[in-house]
Amino acid sequence: MQRTLIILKPDALQRGLIGNITTRFENKGLKIVAMKMTNLANETLREHYSHIAEKPFFPGIEKFMSCSPVILQIWEGKNAVEVVRNLCGVTNAREADIGTIRGDLAMSVQCNVVHASDSKTSAQEEINRFFRPEEIFEYDKTEYLYVYSEDEKN
Repeated sequence: MQRTLIILKPDALQRGLIGNITTRFENKGLKIVAMKMTNLANETLREHYSHIAEKPFFPGIEKFMSCSPVILQIWEGKNAVEVVRNLCGVTNAREADIGTIRGDLAMSVQCNVVHASDSKTSAQEEINRFFRPEEIFEYDKTEYLYVYSEDEKN
């Protein structure tokens, strides 16, 4: 099974959307293996957004992402990175399809309620950035009996 990182952004927390968003991943059949609330330090934000840290708009992202705590989650499932990205919708929430998290719950590029890893490689890097190994849980989820067929479980 594959793992991916989700950040429920400050706007999700401030708007009371944590349960709604988390429920969407649960309803899809993904398994949560880690979750915590934290404030993101500027150093962590610069590392996480290193691909845009030199852009003129980055200070606004840094201010937004540190204005409130965030919820960090790791989700697990078959093709979890792609499945989660599809559930989230495109980055510009105004262009996101209705039925996606961003399409239903947001109107902004920055205030788009959720960050999702964009590849298996970035998922692993992001998981390592935000979680220590002992914060990630292994457990059997009996619901998997009804989420995947036998040949999909391996």
